Amino acid sequence: MGNEALARLAEERVDHRFKGLPPDADGLSVAELAAQRRNLFTGGFTTPVLALSAERLEHNLALMETYADRHGLAFAPHGKTSMAPALFQRQIERGAWGITLAVPHQVRVARAFGVERIFLANELVDASALRWIAGELAADPHFRLVCYVDSVSGVRLMDAALRDAGAGRPLDVVVELAAGEGARTGVRTDEECAAVADAVAATGTLRLVGVAGYEGEVPRADPERVRAWLRRLVALAAAFDKAGRFAGLDEIVVSAGGSAWFDAVADVFAEIPGLSVPVLKLLRSGAYVSHDDGHYRRLTPFNRVPGEGALEPAFRLWTQVVSRPSPGQAFANAGKRDAAYDLDLPVAQVVRRDGAERPADGVTVTALSDQHAWLETSGEADLEVGDWVGLGLSHPCTAFDKWQLIPLAEADGTVVDYIRTFF
Repeated sequence: MGNEALARLAEERVDHRFKGLPPDADGLSVAELAAQRRNLFTGGFTTPVLALSAERLEHNLALMETYADRHGLAFAPHGKTSMAPALFQRQIERGAWGITLAVPHQVRVARAFGVERIFLANELVDASALRWIAGELAADPHFRLVCYVDSVSGVRLMDAALRDAGAGRPLDVVVELAAGEGARTGVRTDEECAAVADAVAATGTLRLVGVAGYEGEVPRADPERVRAWLRRLVALAAAFDKAGRFAGLDEIVVSAGGSAWFDAVADVFAEIPGLSVPVLKLLRSGAYVSHDDGHYRRLTPFNRVPGEGALEPAFRLWTQVVSRPSPGQAFANAGKRDAAYDLDLPVAQVVRRDGAERPADGVTVTALSDQHAWLETSGEADLEVGDWVGLGLSHPCTAFDKWQLIPLAEADGTVVDYIRTFF
């Protein structure tokens, strides 16, 4: 990756753009502030402030590296979760094949920081973006981008845009197989898959390199239905290979894998038969990097295979009680601008007062306003104005996107680094 670009991030000056950071740090570089090793609770940080656990982040990175290795999977974690180049680098250092992304802006961010392999889990028909990608492929022989195709019309639009751009190197594409009727994107039938593959073969600008899809969209998903769809994906790859559609390739890409069913992906991909060339079995799970205290804690495959380890929730949003209008109610100063709330409300976990931390017994988040958390308090709740309340969050993707510079804190509160995001 582009270590020079990452180094420039450390030179960025701290100022009013970055909420939660100490006001007296204005003008310091990120590197200078990190070197001070300030404490999250006593070092001048203002609430609300989102913190990422240094120890838990490292644990999650290591666990998924080990998991992918154990199951013979290549790994392209979905970067849309964090949009943090420093985390992309750590994922690649941990053996990731590359980074998965969803839209052209995200690809531009990754390229700005030197990511050499990108899996674009979307069909891309934007002529301006395709012109830019053609330029990137021409300028950097080491850059590889693999993109979805899911329609003949899409293939024609891509071909026209790339020809207009004077593309020299073909863009690698995979046929996206839909997860079922009424599911999200992707080709619905085997016949349509063949038609899309034929359309790709008729161009000089695109190269068919495999098949892919997203099992998280399988209707009424359960282990049996998910595995059945994954076997259909594998069968499509085998049929394409038998028909000679991958002639001349060094490897065939077969890709799936969100954060809820990667155990099924590992099992079914282990069954892939010998094809004409080696298969790149590409897993794309992304939420693991921070995990969470709600949606993914419930859905993680490690609940089904506990012998393979467990992810740890790495985020905590610290907010402060600013109003205690009645014995049954309190308000804290973090709301929809700060916390993920699209899948679950935050959960009150701990309360800090005078340097001491205790469980947030009797404290429940019942609603969020733009800038307030509504707290319901039972008789056992010991909560006063000025207390810090640590909230657990659900859905990493909509937690990262609300914070541009996130303190990376050790268990005792020492902030050792800052994670820059680009949404």
